[in-house]
Amino acid sequence: MSESSSSRALLLEGVTKRFGDFTAVDALSFHVPRGCVFGFIGPNGAGKTTTIRMILDILRPDEGRIEALGQAMSEELKNRLGYLPEEHGLYKKMRVRDTLRYFAGLKGADPRAVGRDIPTWLERFGLAEWADRRIEELSKGMQQKTQFLVSVLHRPELLVLDEPFAGLDPVNLAALRDAIVDLKREGRTVLFSTHVMEVAEKICDDVLMIHRGRKVLDGPMDTILGGQVEHVAVVAYEGDGAFIRTLPGVAAVNDYGNYVEVRLLDGADSQDLLRALVDRVRILRFEMRRTTLTEVFLRLAGGDSQAESTESRL
Repeated sequence: MSESSSSRALLLEGVTKRFGDFTAVDALSFHVPRGCVFGFIGPNGAGKTTTIRMILDILRPDEGRIEALGQAMSEELKNRLGYLPEEHGLYKKMRVRDTLRYFAGLKGADPRAVGRDIPTWLERFGLAEWADRRIEELSKGMQQKTQFLVSVLHRPELLVLDEPFAGLDPVNLAALRDAIVDLKREGRTVLFSTHVMEVAEKICDDVLMIHRGRKVLDGPMDTILGGQVEHVAVVAYEGDGAFIRTLPGVAAVNDYGNYVEVRLLDGADSQDLLRALVDRVRILRFEMRRTTLTEVFLRLAGGDSQAESTESRL
């Protein structure tokens, strides 16, 4: 194995998937470094789930090449991967503890290690009291957590999660987020798709965005957001702020009633904005922050022509 392939957990080169006349994934190329948390984002219908299914060999690409952990997919390699599908596939009549043992066994995990790990994971995710209940008795959130445990109990080197945070309340979302960070600390690689940009921004080392099956954004999180420093002013004020949208240098305004987020045009001076505000409203708070991943997502997904022209700039 070459040094470059040994440093990669995942590689896609020119991967294309068509369904009839529709191209779901179009010449997609990217790589995921080992030991990182990798965010995979894009609007609904962008091709994320199709890509994930090709990575897991559920679907075969029409063109291109995929390697996981430096190898082409094989049955042996699948045992080194973990997968949380968007649509859960648990046996409803099976009990929680038995479910975990069964799926870990399918992946060739050591039964003794699994026996030691199950109580720890159940306790961590608030499922200990439900260990001997049937899957159908669990709430949707509990089933989702159980499915996550199924994906990690065999200690995979690469974990692929399709929309893992969907439908979780804040407490369970935090528990899952912390588990992903801990898996990274253990040297595992985690790739997940999500619409929860706030979580992706905080825990991802790298991020990839696709739109209409094509890559429009790819790189380290710090690089992607670092180039957006001090483009947004957060302003809390008293008075009538309707005029803010009309000020020179203002590109867009998000109005939340008691405060606004003002995105500035490239080259605009935040001090000019502050002076214009002081003259007409009472300022309670004024601070500059970098653009968030949510705002980057909305700009790229909000208009096809803008999204399609972005890859050459980022």
